[in-house]
Amino acid sequence: MLRRVVRQSKFRHVFGQAVRNDQIYDDIRVSRVTWDSSFCAVNPKFVAIIIDASGGGAFLVLPLQKTGRIDKTYPTVCGHMGPVLDIDWCPHNDLVIASGSEDCKVMVWQIPENGLEEPLSQPAVVLEGHSKRVGIVTWHPTARNVLLSAGCDNQVVIWNVGTGEALVRLDDMHPDVIFSACWSRSGSLICTACKDKTVRVIDPRKGKIIVEKEKAHEGARPMRAIFLADGSIFTTGFSRMSERQLALWRTDNMDEPINIQEMDSSNGILLPFYDPDTNIVYLCGKGDSSIRYFEITDESPYVHYLNTFSSKEPQRGMGYMPKRGLDVNKCEIARFYKLHERKCEPIIMTVPRKSDLFQDDLYPDTAGPDPAVEAEEWWAGKNGNPILISLKNGYVATKNRELKVSPNPSAPQKTPGPQAPQSTPIKGEDKLEEVLREFKSLRDRVILQDRRIAKLEEQIAKVAM
Repeated sequence: MLRRVVRQSKFRHVFGQAVRNDQIYDDIRVSRVTWDSSFCAVNPKFVAIIIDASGGGAFLVLPLQKTGRIDKTYPTVCGHMGPVLDIDWCPHNDLVIASGSEDCKVMVWQIPENGLEEPLSQPAVVLEGHSKRVGIVTWHPTARNVLLSAGCDNQVVIWNVGTGEALVRLDDMHPDVIFSACWSRSGSLICTACKDKTVRVIDPRKGKIIVEKEKAHEGARPMRAIFLADGSIFTTGFSRMSERQLALWRTDNMDEPINIQEMDSSNGILLPFYDPDTNIVYLCGKGDSSIRYFEITDESPYVHYLNTFSSKEPQRGMGYMPKRGLDVNKCEIARFYKLHERKCEPIIMTVPRKSDLFQDDLYPDTAGPDPAVEAEEWWAGKNGNPILISLKNGYVATKNRELKVSPNPSAPQKTPGPQAPQSTPIKGEDKLEEVLREFKSLRDRVILQDRRIAKLEEQIAKVAM
């Protein structure tokens, strides 16, 4: 028992700190819709925030450096006819973002390189297929242009954004509203949490349920379920007595959780954010003024409480920065963008270290922006783990290629075969762009190596003196 109390962890002293007042995004009318999404999405270039808008739905897209007071006339992304419920940045292109709305549509937007200078009302592609509001949009982690959406029509639809068509519709698996949907690390499976209190693991390409757990949490309030890097599932929900719970499940046997913990009796939904590099789960409760974090390990009790970051004001939503957007020189391991009623406040999580050198143990190779497979390859059955990059010399962004949509209305939705002839005319162009992208990536790598060599030569010169 004593060993468990004093368990060693390099993340036990993770230090959370809000930024200075001049580094927040101020005077923003954060959305008031009652849907339980995070209302915020972040990548290394932009922060996107769903806002209140008259006559439809809109969200702000702000360059990270544009802090301070945001003018009321600042241009928005405003093509939806109803309130926007969820947004998600494409992991393979920092200029592409997807949005789901009460108008039953999913829209994908191409943001200009330097941000918006005028309102953006024309999406790159409109994905129509839901009959009720769309509350969840999430990109495939490793396949280019594959997007999942889930709506209040109890359907999960997986789209090929490059052709604007639905690859598969899972419309007979969920008898009630879907609260959350999450891809596995390779994108071969998805897990969903439904209002019927069941967590399901689904193979979307085969259209079948692999495993399911009824009454994962017995409370009536919404659940969340996410995949961890090893394929296990982490859930948050409520007990029968309305106490908030977290649980960890092994997918090979979901009869009982390998760990379940009761947190408190607050009624805010717990939004889980997971870092696969450090195996830390951050729990941000809607309406809470704190962020709790836990480390997942292979030793009992598997879910280890680390610490809590507390602030004075409650959060209405939360954005989570991908690892490649963090400052490795300051030992920053996570950055959150906390939404208040009228502002967005970055919160930086750091691990205190005395050395200024790169900390290899804090920053293992992380998922980079390059997709492992194309949409057609994934649909044909190919899987790929994320292509990893080192953060040793910081992340250098490569030029993002423009999202191209080549509609293919004649192709059936459930068989990828007829799509091949349609894509033949642009194959050469795609190949050229792929080669150019690889060339730019290699060039950036050479530049980084040159800088590193120059630094090492300076150090050697100092030692020699």
